[in-house]
Amino acid sequence: MAFSAVLNVFRMAELRSRLLFTLALLAVYRLGIFIHTPGINRAALDAHMKLQKESGGFLSFFNFFSGGALEQMSIFALGIMPYISASIVMSLLTVVVPALDRLNKEGALGRRKINQYTRYGSILLSVVQGIGIAKIAIGMGRDIEAGPSPLVVENDGYGFYLMTIITLTAGTAFIMWLGERITENGIGNGISLIIFAGIVARLPAGMSSIYTSVKAETLSLGLVLLLLAFMLLVVGAVVFVERGMRRIPIQYAKRVSGQRVFSGQASYFPLKVNAAGVIPPIFASTLLSLPATLSSYLPFLQSLQHSLQTNLWIYNGIFVFLIVFFAFFYTSLTFRPDDIADNIKKNGGYIPGLRPGRQTADYISRVLNRLTAGGAIYLAMVCVVPTAISGSTNLPIYFGGTGLLIVVGVALDTVQQIEQKLIEKNYEGFAGPGGPKIRGRIRMGA
Repeated sequence: MAFSAVLNVFRMAELRSRLLFTLALLAVYRLGIFIHTPGINRAALDAHMKLQKESGGFLSFFNFFSGGALEQMSIFALGIMPYISASIVMSLLTVVVPALDRLNKEGALGRRKINQYTRYGSILLSVVQGIGIAKIAIGMGRDIEAGPSPLVVENDGYGFYLMTIITLTAGTAFIMWLGERITENGIGNGISLIIFAGIVARLPAGMSSIYTSVKAETLSLGLVLLLLAFMLLVVGAVVFVERGMRRIPIQYAKRVSGQRVFSGQASYFPLKVNAAGVIPPIFASTLLSLPATLSSYLPFLQSLQHSLQTNLWIYNGIFVFLIVFFAFFYTSLTFRPDDIADNIKKNGGYIPGLRPGRQTADYISRVLNRLTAGGAIYLAMVCVVPTAISGSTNLPIYFGGTGLLIVVGVALDTVQQIEQKLIEKNYEGFAGPGGPKIRGRIRMGA
């Protein structure tokens, strides 16, 4: 039955073309990872990145979200992080700037304008971060005693700065364009799938490293099996919570339209347990990476960067706080209890036992806050516990909590969209006839 459901995906011409289009653009993105920025000494760069991996430096964190592009110093070295950072800034400005708040309430046209501002902000941040990457590259390799030229950058003049800024900014703009094309003409959310592809592509290298460690007897097979069991447990917990929801019952009164009488109907309004999805961990990770990015411009941030890099408790404590903050913040942006209550009232509905209007809005707000609190705790545990275990036991967790959240969330969302397309054409979903429908979770930008 499952194999038949997969075949249905390729029997539908539109869905087949969308899938092939998505895979083709993701392949273009992965190929771009291996196109190097001009002026880089590859031998010195590889040696320096090896030291960074062994020491767990912040460059390894940037490398994670860029899908391995940073260690290649490729044209996609900045990845999609400038876009995510610009999205954070625009979300904050939408709350405090009345003009942007009015744009956000104008519907699709206003949101399109805000997305355009986000793109401009992404380009600006790409230029700033491109200068930082150029400075980091120039300073790399000075402590490496191998090769004919230990410096990663041999000619560190203004020409290298200009070439690096133009190359990395163009790479980020191209990634944004790829994400938008996937969202419009492919399957799934383009930005999310690009992050997904970067994380999954690094999984074989992690598995190979674990195999080498077991073969060299530096890591026991029992610990590897324990690590695998823990990962499966986390995946199961993520799937269970991401599909969880609270259904608020809604009763619609009998109404008359012309000569037709419509009887009252009972329905429900679904509220996700984790309404914010994976956005809070991504936003929190982005903010935690800012000290490393800005330390070359603001020397007083170097002490904060050192504390975050060397003290696991400080890093995880700030990480948890930011996750909880962004969980409530993002949920408040995407769910407006007053608007929901007004829409229910306009459609002639009400929640049993509550008056339409303010009382309904207050009730939805209370339920949403409780769900958000539980979802924030769940996100913090999934993101922090694997990191804490790895830091205290030295277990090599290559597929940490944030990565698992992104991978599982994107997979659920993509499968949900495929299933909807199948059902529209009278095909059965992946779960078969009468089976549960798959609900996705992650949606980002573009």
